[in-house]
Amino acid sequence: MTATPNSNRQFEKMGQPRTLIFSQRNLTKILPFRCPHFEFEDVVAQVDDAVVLTPRIDPSTRRQSIAKTVAYHTPFKLNPGVSPVPLPENFELFFAICGNPTDLLRINAIGDWRSRCRKAICLIDEVWAREVRAYRNYLRMLRQFDLVVLYYSQSVGPVDEMIGEKKCTFFPPGVDTIRFCPYPDFPARLVDIYSIGRRSAVTHKAFRNIAAQRGMFYLHDSTSADRVLDPIEHRILFANTAKRSRYFIVNPGLIDRPEQRGSQIEIGNRYFEGAAAGNILLGERPNNGEFERYFDWPDAMIDLPYNSPDAEKIVLELDEQPEREARMRKLNMQQSLLRHDWAYRWEAILKAVGLDPLPQLNARKEQLRHLAEKVVQEEAVNSRVASYVDSGSGMPMKR
Repeated sequence: MTATPNSNRQFEKMGQPRTLIFSQRNLTKILPFRCPHFEFEDVVAQVDDAVVLTPRIDPSTRRQSIAKTVAYHTPFKLNPGVSPVPLPENFELFFAICGNPTDLLRINAIGDWRSRCRKAICLIDEVWAREVRAYRNYLRMLRQFDLVVLYYSQSVGPVDEMIGEKKCTFFPPGVDTIRFCPYPDFPARLVDIYSIGRRSAVTHKAFRNIAAQRGMFYLHDSTSADRVLDPIEHRILFANTAKRSRYFIVNPGLIDRPEQRGSQIEIGNRYFEGAAAGNILLGERPNNGEFERYFDWPDAMIDLPYNSPDAEKIVLELDEQPEREARMRKLNMQQSLLRHDWAYRWEAILKAVGLDPLPQLNARKEQLRHLAEKVVQEEAVNSRVASYVDSGSGMPMKR
């Protein structure tokens, strides 16, 4: 079953769904980091018999800030302003994505959903091990779930200890690889270097220099975004830009905020998004024991220290190796299609709670396999016919 995620109605249903997706998309300001959550929900709605629950909150009251403050300091769970939603039927599975543990208050506020759902899963994007104690009253709400999925591998143990039960597991982020894959159009990669989000002032200066001196197009943030107008349009624009980029800057989560993350190193969404778009990933490798499991193919990324005055040298050296670059792009796209689509994350979640995938999920996996085969074939042709000739400025011509 599919749902209409952007509807103003709280409850969208067609057919007899087995999965209830609780979405935060109408409950909070839409920051960029939440957009992949909604993308995941949309893919689940496509590959499962699912219905999307999208309650709203009254932004004109202070109930939300008061409820969050109370929950930080006491075990009391106040309703932050969410209207209870009566569920018209029972569900096999409840699935909710939280940006951080404070989002659990909104789930708690919708009423007795737990008695209507046989299994319950919560995915939390960001919770750092050193913050677990501060979130203790929120994290104890996770006891009502059968499975807790964390994007941060090194937070699994501390969160389990706080809950008092072993129900946490690590799954890395994913991406809608069909949206991000350049096939079949393979648009020209007009953006030389693409950098979004956190960045080093040192590396940023090096990239600005290469753009000025070599005529490269360095695309980077020039404003501080605190709101996304439309999350779907944001992801489409992001994907279309990434598909037209050559080098994509990646770094572990909160790399510039050691006071918050401590020594914890985690894989961010950017690695998956950049690889799916066929970019060459430049940045720091997350040496946390997990990255090599999920990016274990040759040349998955090029190491570039976070503060790197040598960024220009690395880019220019890579530009002299067009065959290697073509091979890297092909493998990044192929492996992403075969391993890192949201469909595979959903399949792993279903397996963890003992549920079988539905035909819709298997159909998407078949589509992903077909795309991976086509990418390899098309890229092989493109790499044979591509011409990198001296433009007279010392730089190779780009497709």
